[in-house]
This record gives sequence, structure tokens and C-alpha cells, in this order.
Amino acid sequence: MNNNPFKGQRIEFHILQPFPVTCLNRDDVGAPKTALVGGSTRARVSSQCWKRQVRLEMLELGAPHGFRTKLISPLIENACLAKGATAEQSKACGDKFEQIFIKKKDDKKAKKSKKVEETEVIEENETTETGQEKTDTLLFLSPNEAAVIANAFAEKGFVPDAVITQKDQKKQAKEVADLLSQYFGKTDAYDIALFGRMVAQAADLNIEAAASFAHAISTHKVSNEVEFFTALDDLAEEPGSAHMGSLEFNSATYYRYISLDLGQLWDNLGGTGIADAVEAFTKALFVAVPSARQTTQSGASPWEFAKIYIRKGQRLQVPFETAVRAEKGGFLQPSIEALSDYLAKKEKLAGLLFGKEKEFTFGEDETFSIDKLVGELRKFIEAKS
Repeated sequence: MNNNPFKGQRIEFHILQPFPVTCLNRDDVGAPKTALVGGSTRARVSSQCWKRQVRLEMLELGAPHGFRTKLISPLIENACLAKGATAEQSKACGDKFEQIFIKKKDDKKAKKSKKVEETEVIEENETTETGQEKTDTLLFLSPNEAAVIANAFAEKGFVPDAVITQKDQKKQAKEVADLLSQYFGKTDAYDIALFGRMVAQAADLNIEAAASFAHAISTHKVSNEVEFFTALDDLAEEPGSAHMGSLEFNSATYYRYISLDLGQLWDNLGGTGIADAVEAFTKALFVAVPSARQTTQSGASPWEFAKIYIRKGQRLQVPFETAVRAEKGGFLQPSIEALSDYLAKKEKLAGLLFGKEKEFTFGEDETFSIDKLVGELRKFIEAKS
């Protein structure tokens, strides 16, 4: 029986955020990313770009977090050392744990991989002393999860085979997953619960992400522009520039859509800390700005307008299929009107299936601050927890 009080409920954020001269997210040639929407070119910031910045801001806010790393063995080694293991014992435990995530390749695949590396610029894989090549998957573990694993090793005298007893890799992964589930729902780290964990060689450790990010797009047509610049040599005796170059940029009012599945978050955290996780996530969502070229094209613009829903039913992203035109001083006001009109229309058309429980508007009433929004979200969650 599932006693999840938030099953099927989500918080949806519809955010409008204008930026002047910026290059928030670059493509492979250093130009601002774009997308073709409704027949017109729009500025774009990838979901992964903004998602990472939100995660970093959550760390700054002190939220319980994990480490995403390929350095699996040292992570467990350090946790074992903290439990009193010798350097030799801790390394044996770390290596044993790491073997679960080692991807074995036969000679044919290894040769093919080597040929690819000779012709393409790709990220190098680490290799073990036995010649096994590690998976490209970054393991996402919290300090508490590493401590639980280290404690299990400590209880067995730091004898790795006494804790990880199975020979099959998948069964070993299940042993680890079962061990962690005794202490957590699926994890205790907010960022792992929000953004998910995928372990290719250990499906039992996979966690479905509670947060879903759409690519941010401009609500209007955008054309990238080019900045030409020169640099002078302070010690040169001859006049003229010592260096010349160019950078692309644009300016845009972005629409950002983020959906937070409260039911999934409750499952991932085992029903604890939901309100704190939502508070940290919302605050990070408010302050996070992609870090590209911030020293030369400072993008420091906050939310200007947002609609926030707590509801059940099908997720609803505003497509802005028709690019708005600049009116009343710029793109923001027509974007607000287009966003509000679209959501109101869809709510009427969906009827009871829209499933709205709460609605908040940020940016119109100066008394409704981000603190009040966070307070309202906490109030709802705590009443149902």
C-alpha cells in the first residue's frame, strides 16, 4: 500500500526573466545557443545548464547534497578512514565497492574504443591496474551514504568480501541498494532526490528525478550579434592593438518552465525533509543564473514575473509558439500577457482535469516576496505531510 500523501501532485514554475547583453549558454563554437520555435529563431539556455547552476546554489544554501564523481574508490576510502580503518583496509574497501561500477570491455570493443579515441576528441576513461575500463557514468553519492557503506565495512572488520558477498555485479549493486534503503528512502541528499541518479552498471541504485527542467527559450525572435574587441599591450612601444577578437551575444526575455513532482520527491527522501528540500530548491531556482561569460557580459537579472501552481494532472508548458512583439517598452509586458492568457485558457479547457490546488503570482504585488512564496509552499507541504 502506498501512503504517499503527495502522489500525483506537483509544483509548476512558469518564470519570465529578461537579460540584456549576455551569452548565458554557449554552443560548440562559443555562440549563444538558439532554437527554431514557431518558425522564428529564439535564444535558448539548455535545461542542463540551468539545472547545474540551481544545484550549485543549493550547495551554497547549505542543503544536504551529494558528490557526482568518477573517483569512487577514494570517496569510500576516506569514509572508511574516518571509521578507523588503516590505509590498506580503506583502499581494499574502496576498490571492492568501485568494482561494482566497473564496465568490462572485451578486446574487440576495447580496440574499437581505441580507434575512436584516435579520431575524435572525447573524454578519457580511467583504467584499472587489471586493464578494465571504468564506466563513463559519474556516481552520485551523499556523504551520509558513503558513511553508511563505510560503517557496514567497519562492522565486518573492514573485510570487503564480508559486506559485498555476491559475485554477480548486479547482485552486488542490490546489496548496496538494500543497505542504503535501511537508512534512507532512496537517498538523503536533496540534489540527488531532485535531479535523480542513473547508474548504468547498478540499476538498483537508480533514482527517478523529481524535478523536470525545460530548455529556457526567448518569448520573441532573437538574432545573435557580434562584439569586436581589441587588447592593448601595456609595455609595447609601438601603437596599435596586441590582440583582436570577437564574441557573440544576444539579449532576450526567457521563459523557464520547471516541474517538481512532490510525490516522487517524497518517495526519494523517504517522506522526510520534503518542506526543507522544496524551500532550498525554490530559493536556488530564484537566484541561479548560468555562469558563462559573467565577467565580461554580466547577466544578473532576477525573476520579473512568475506563475506558480500546485496541482495534479498533466504537466503544462507554455510553448510561446507565436513570438511576441515588443510593446509597452519591451518584450516583458507582452510576454506576461501571453503567459497569463495561455495558462488561463488551458485551465478553462482542462476543467477539473487541470487539478489546481494553489496558484501564486510573483512580480505583480510587491508585498509577495520570494520569502512569502516559500512560506506558502512550506505551509501546504507541512499540512499534508
